[in-house]
Amino acid sequence: MSQTTEIITENTHAGSAPAAAGVFTPPTIYSETVGHIGSFEVRNTWIMSIISLVFLFVVAWRFSKNYRDNVIPSGLQNLVEVVIEGLYNFFHSVTQNHKETKQFFGICATIFLYIVVSNWFGLFPGVGPVGYYEVHNGHTVLVPLLRSTYSDVNMTLGIAVISVVMTTVFGLSNLGAGGYLGKFFVNPLRDPIGAGVGILELISELSKIISFSFRLYGNIFAGEVLLAVIGFLVPFFAPLPFYGLELFVGVVQGLVFALLTLVFFKMGSTGHGDHGESHGKEGHSSEPQHATA
Repeated sequence: MSQTTEIITENTHAGSAPAAAGVFTPPTIYSETVGHIGSFEVRNTWIMSIISLVFLFVVAWRFSKNYRDNVIPSGLQNLVEVVIEGLYNFFHSVTQNHKETKQFFGICATIFLYIVVSNWFGLFPGVGPVGYYEVHNGHTVLVPLLRSTYSDVNMTLGIAVISVVMTTVFGLSNLGAGGYLGKFFVNPLRDPIGAGVGILELISELSKIISFSFRLYGNIFAGEVLLAVIGFLVPFFAPLPFYGLELFVGVVQGLVFALLTLVFFKMGSTGHGDHGESHGKEGHSSEPQHATA
């Protein structure tokens, strides 16, 4: 670190630091370490994730407090109720089962809200271009203090793991160990084709982690690069339409991730013999379950 500081100081006296500040520095494909808490590395994307979580916690606390105190809905509370009700109705249109909708709603809605808020916070002024310069491999590079949460693949990987693990949890809970594991492990002597299909389904289940991670990461990182390039080439007004596009993309990415998670939960909780029974039986099989829930 001392060597880095000396190099930056020398460049400043030579007049090259201001030039470096005017040179376009593309965002890196990984997050940067901006500090340490003991041996724990504090990365700029991790800080943004904490900011997003704190915001969601404050909104949830304020909403629950007003709801508990029977305060007449207004402003933020109306907005929250509209969003929650809209998400519930949308998710129910996919599951067609009130019991499953209630079971899956908490996780899927949380994923949607967390992704959208994190993506939108990543568009705030100062996120990305504000930081300090360091020397890496002989080059002076900008280290942003804050970056969009999902411009780091590790952050998307964490949500993907949660999604896949909870698919297994719901599958075991709704089908039992035998019913759920029976979709993957079939006796090849009794059903060789089913055994091969089970292996393919198991591989597909594990590959969801990779596809989930890179789908969200690729879209958010590409948007970060696009805004950086446009902002450098034509500052001020030119990036505004692209900011509007990124706001829309942030919602779409959150909705796609939450919807795919919901579909995986639904599939994981459906046995091989139940695919044809899920349609047209809402009034027979689902409603009694809802009534006794």
